[in-house]
Amino acid sequence: MTRCRVFIASSLDGFIAGPDDELDWLDFPDADDTFTPFFADVGAMLMGRRTYDVVSSFDGPWPYGDTPVLVATRRPMPDTEPTVRAVTGSIDDMVAEAKQAAGERDVYLDGGELVRQALEAGLVDEMTVTMIPVVLGAGRPLFAGVGNRHELELQATRELGSGLVQLTYTPVR
Repeated sequence: MTRCRVFIASSLDGFIAGPDDELDWLDFPDADDTFTPFFADVGAMLMGRRTYDVVSSFDGPWPYGDTPVLVATRRPMPDTEPTVRAVTGSIDDMVAEAKQAAGERDVYLDGGELVRQALEAGLVDEMTVTMIPVVLGAGRPLFAGVGNRHELELQATRELGSGLVQLTYTPVR
């Protein structure tokens, strides 16, 4: 069964990006790589537009290879990678479309607003948050704006080196 999974990093004060969407505080080359094994189970991504704009501005090759990437947006998309396409509609409809694109594999949900919407709609099956040992003071919050309480059950913890700690939760349903 296809799961909807969140895999994201957060500062200790709950931000997923700095005030200008900067991610330079995420560079810890000596920490364990947990993204590669996570991504091996991913059949499609559903990504928020702001996240897409940030990731597509990086130097180097497209980081998601030939994995289908569905970008939740109402704005026109620029020329993109062949595996990238825009999607619109309710969070339920966009997740259903991502699940179809993923086949039997998992859907990776990425982007603060998209994660909040999916959590509110009860669509998140697993959430992995890597806590980064930095306090940003300001930026793009991970959970600010969630309208309801969401109980989570801790499934795993892992120290990754350099003070990073990875926490994996499943929603209590």
